[in-house]
Amino acid sequence: MILTGIGDEAGAPLDVQIKATRELGWNCIEMRNVEVSGFAKANLHEIPDAAFDQVVARLQETGIGVYCFGSTVMNWAKKASDPFEITLGEVRRAIPRMQKLGTKYIRVMSFKPGDDESAIPPIVIERVREVTRMFLDAGLTPVHENCMNYGGMSPRHALELLEKVPGLKWVFDTANPVFNPDRTKPQPWPRQDAWEFWTQVRDHVVHIHIKDATWNTAKNDADYNWPGEGQGKVREILADAFARGYDAGISIEPHLAVVFHDATVTSSESAMYNSYVEYGRRLMKLIGEIKAK
Repeated sequence: MILTGIGDEAGAPLDVQIKATRELGWNCIEMRNVEVSGFAKANLHEIPDAAFDQVVARLQETGIGVYCFGSTVMNWAKKASDPFEITLGEVRRAIPRMQKLGTKYIRVMSFKPGDDESAIPPIVIERVREVTRMFLDAGLTPVHENCMNYGGMSPRHALELLEKVPGLKWVFDTANPVFNPDRTKPQPWPRQDAWEFWTQVRDHVVHIHIKDATWNTAKNDADYNWPGEGQGKVREILADAFARGYDAGISIEPHLAVVFHDATVTSSESAMYNSYVEYGRRLMKLIGEIKAK
């Protein structure tokens, strides 16, 4: 089992991400955004070459690896109507950087669906298939996250994408079903059920993404919780995964101090760091309790 986390939730500077990783006793990061001296914060596959060289040198110096790229490839900020060259450029930049870092997995999505869409358009299947082929040809594994994208519209949509895109694997996010609508049901769409989604896709999961949340009807949005304290069925999902022999990556994205897709949620640097480390400790404690049974 590999414990890791999306390091920028501890802080954007690389040294902060390394410090948090070491404090937790872990040896790898799931890297998304990163900041190094002289360069602005950006995704690992988008920073300039000189900044990336700094990242590589510092990681080698500290013995910290990058287990997975938290990429922006086809994410919820992009639409299938956008020029495909945007996506292809990101893939072409990501591949050599993954290879240089020895990173096997890259998190991808399948574009943001329209507000009223309930089917995956053929162009999305085609684009996800091409992206997947490019990574597989390079010896790398794309893992699709159930999020605000076509593949995340319901378990049925996830399975459709997995069936139609050979070689694609899944990273299961425990909290995203809490706030995502199930677009297979009649409107108004109800929220998804994390356990139901997990049981449908678990045979395809090679990476587990831990965050937890509770749906807040009053504000029509999710409140984020410590692992196992929300509606993400974290304890149940991990117990089931371990019972089935799961022994791969488990990554944290606390969302307690910041929310990656919501710029209005901000916090102090110390609060971000402390909540990230505490989240990791609580997850380790939870895993210990599950495995002790």
